[in-house]
Amino acid sequence: MSLPTLYSFRRCPFAMRARMALDVAGMTVEHREVLLRDKPTAMLAASPKGTVPVLVTETGVLDESLDIMNWALTQHDPEGWLADGQQDRIDAEKFLTAFKNKLDRYKYASRYDPSVTRGTVDTDYREAALGQLLDLALPLATTEFLRGDRPRLIDVATFPFVRQFAAVEPAWWTATAPSELIRWLNKWLQSERFKRIMVKYPVWEEVLPIG
Repeated sequence: MSLPTLYSFRRCPFAMRARMALDVAGMTVEHREVLLRDKPTAMLAASPKGTVPVLVTETGVLDESLDIMNWALTQHDPEGWLADGQQDRIDAEKFLTAFKNKLDRYKYASRYDPSVTRGTVDTDYREAALGQLLDLALPLATTEFLRGDRPRLIDVATFPFVRQFAAVEPAWWTATAPSELIRWLNKWLQSERFKRIMVKYPVWEEVLPIG
């Protein structure tokens, strides 16, 4: 039986959360690190949309990070990340639909408004995104994680995007974000599991057939 093949990009938050779930489930995969500006032919053949992560198994292809998380945790979920069935997934998708739009326009303002100087952030979208984070993190005033005293899928599915948000202006984040939200994020960033899934892999070299 061949190992599942994971096409991934180390800094992609979608790929991060997929790798977190594969790690907790104890799933061994063939990791293929890719460059998004030079996507392998094999990855595009498996998933023409050309985004990571992509997991190729013996029974099919999964190219949505939450599908990969669910696939891994359905097979082995030793920490109970799927304790609430599908509700955490629904909440994670709802959160990200709105948050990613704000995050991208905050971080990459010049992409969306040509009049904005490259490298300038959009503070209106920053404040809107922070407001959404504050709503998400309300439970953290009394609990360690978003759904209680142990981690769940909602935590793992969202923290890579909060990490991306916090990294845009670290000094602003530290000075402005509530301490419980900073604590929650740092708990994930300092975890051994996160350090493990962030190990650097060399870029996978694709060998194309001759002729």
